[in-house]
Amino acid sequence: MLPAARSTLLAALDAGWADPRRLYAEGRAARALLDQAREVLAYGMGVRPGEVSFLPGGPAALRVGLEGLRYAGRRRGARIVATAVEHSAILATGRYHAAAAQDPSLFAEVPVDRVGRVDLSALAQAVAAGGTVLAAVQSANGEIGTRQPLEQAHGLCQTHGIPLLVDAMASLGRDPVPEHFDVLAGDARSWGGPSGLGVLVVPERTRWRRPGPVSEVEHGRTDVEPVVALALAAAEAWRQTEATLTDQAARSSAIVRRLRAAAVDLRDVDVVGDPDDRLPHVLTFSLLYVDGEALVIELDRLGFAVSSGSACTSSTLEPSHVLAAMGVLTHGNVRITLPLNTITPTLEDDVDRFITELPAAVAAVRAHLGASDL
Repeated sequence: MLPAARSTLLAALDAGWADPRRLYAEGRAARALLDQAREVLAYGMGVRPGEVSFLPGGPAALRVGLEGLRYAGRRRGARIVATAVEHSAILATGRYHAAAAQDPSLFAEVPVDRVGRVDLSALAQAVAAGGTVLAAVQSANGEIGTRQPLEQAHGLCQTHGIPLLVDAMASLGRDPVPEHFDVLAGDARSWGGPSGLGVLVVPERTRWRRPGPVSEVEHGRTDVEPVVALALAAAEAWRQTEATLTDQAARSSAIVRRLRAAAVDLRDVDVVGDPDDRLPHVLTFSLLYVDGEALVIELDRLGFAVSSGSACTSSTLEPSHVLAAMGVLTHGNVRITLPLNTITPTLEDDVDRFITELPAAVAAVRAHLGASDL
């Protein structure tokens, strides 16, 4: 979390503790603070404040967005379309509904190419199928960095009157805000905000309705009251990140290019994702004869916090469904996510040391597996 966001969070715990729906003074103060946070984020995303709702995390926002589109389109059908590299919040929900109905055709997973970009011809065919009520396409993948062609995907959906749900959890605060969507979901952590705060954008033009009884919370989109302090911290983090977006992206891109070059120099490595049309701050590579969990632990011992497995699940160490969908090496993968500038001012020095120590760490893991000479 950004230092300014942390300070805002601590202050807001005292100023915004009350129930924003109450009419006493503390409640009105909390309501004003919540409205202020909503206005900041709405302005930054180019939408109206009433179109922004706060949910308890990005995955929750994704699920709520999907269920609202699905329920609103129930007279048309129940078929969901998603790319094969979507977050598990999308994939698990789609598979569940298809299994519950005992009809596999109710969930279509659209293939991607070797860099993780959706096959637009396959997407066009999928959204044209009868009974389709929504399509889900990420703005960019948080594991491999590849951006998706949202303008073309949205155009295909509009041709058939299908709403497009866009997962922007990896890109908000790191890339320009997506313009082509019918529902948008994000997570405050991506722009240096606090954990536990997701954002759901439902434009007035979009036909969306939450299943179940009508709720009075967050424009009827959830039953969970937002934590005012989290919303304020997220808004402050957005202000800070938005002001430095261009410089941040340039610095991160330069560092990722260095990390990518260092990874390519390793033996038996697969560096994945589009090398150019990508998020500026993430990188994943996979290594033969390496256990991903063991390498994460070895790098952690050296002072580096990296990940393995899939970024598009609940961050388990299961083989990545994203890499599997791309047809690349799924085991022995390392996922690097660069922190924001103000969080780690020593990042260049840290990267220098990482590049220096990475080959020995890989060699140590391979030696432990008896694979040094393979």
